[in-house]
Amino acid sequence: MLSNSQKELAELVKNVLPTATNEVAAKNAKWYPQWEAMIGKEITQEMINKGLDRYQYNGVLYVVLQPHMVEESWAPPDSPSLWAKVLIPNPDVIPPWEPPSSTNPYVTGDKVTHGGKTWESMVDNNVWEPGAIGTENLWKELDM
Repeated sequence: MLSNSQKELAELVKNVLPTATNEVAAKNAKWYPQWEAMIGKEITQEMINKGLDRYQYNGVLYVVLQPHMVEESWAPPDSPSLWAKVLIPNPDVIPPWEPPSSTNPYVTGDKVTHGGKTWESMVDNNVWEPGAIGTENLWKELDM
């Protein structure tokens, strides 16, 4: 049986989860429901509007892009029209760059490693490869 303070904390967490930034949410992915628990259930627009749009799959946080019935064959990594991976899972760790899509771009301040260098995104909605020709105004090489 939970104490009153434990119940209050659980209610607080339940109310905060939908409002957490992707950065905070990804750092605490274990707070979010498992995608597998949603198989056979519908994710509605109302759920998305209420902020119930993040689920973890194999320890990685994904954001729902549109309402749909969750099907076993539509796992988040295999369904980019339905799910977007949160690319910066822990702001304290600089991950390797991975090609984003238009649904999960890098934002200003995101840091990645690529080509043996560390880069920082200088713009929001950044889908370009760090160090590629023509990206000088999009990525800044950092001295690390």
